[in-house]
Amino acid sequence: MRTVILLLLAAVPAAANAQTYYLDIINTAPNSIVSFAAAPAGTQQFRNIVLSGRPVYGGGDSATVSFDKADGGCLRDLRLTFADDRVLLQKAFNICKFSSYHTGRYWRAMPKYPVVASKP
Repeated sequence: MRTVILLLLAAVPAAANAQTYYLDIINTAPNSIVSFAAAPAGTQQFRNIVLSGRPVYGGGDSATVSFDKADGGCLRDLRLTFADDRVLLQKAFNICKFSSYHTGRYWRAMPKYPVVASKP
């Protein structure tokens, strides 16, 4: 019994160091998001993240994704692909500071080719 308690106490600091951050992606753009990927800022190591198994429809639909801070820190590059093949690249988005990302504010200036948003 004493060994079990010691093992449990040893595991607590490891679990306490892991931090999960949640980001609500709110699609206020007029077009649906069909793909979402994220990478630690500046790395180009994008990993696709499933957004509820369906497109995130334009006009206010949303999806929530989670990030482990230990797997890349607070700053992430976000890549959103829309149904019309437009790609929005948000560089160095701070997932520790911001809990939501609204696409509409970037959509208005977004051309039909990839665009880089410099500030959230």
